[in-house]
Amino acid sequence: MLVLVVLVPVFLGILQLALVLLVRNTLAAAASEGARYAATLDRSPDDGAARTRAQIEGALAAKFAEDVRAGPVMVHGAPGVEVVVHVVVPALGIGGPAVELTVTGYAIEEQR
Repeated sequence: MLVLVVLVPVFLGILQLALVLLVRNTLAAAASEGARYAATLDRSPDDGAARTRAQIEGALAAKFAEDVRAGPVMVHGAPGVEVVVHVVVPALGIGGPAVELTVTGYAIEEQR
């Protein structure tokens, strides 16, 4: 029984870490995809933000797609697009102390 006092918190900590990493990696992929989409010739930053929201809603949950911003930015001296996603991941996905994440995706705009 005393072993459970140590093992249960360790197991829950590993589970929380796995959840946060899953959310962070999914958000980073969605932000990068949204930035690439917005950087094409016939798209705007708003299109990239909408694409990012759609990908997040499809992969995770709509609550993670509430704070998505996109806009023009210079990427190593070239005109580009930046998509920023900010979320708060609750403990084990159910509540309690949370982890705040901000991920950013960049892409260089296509030129004619």
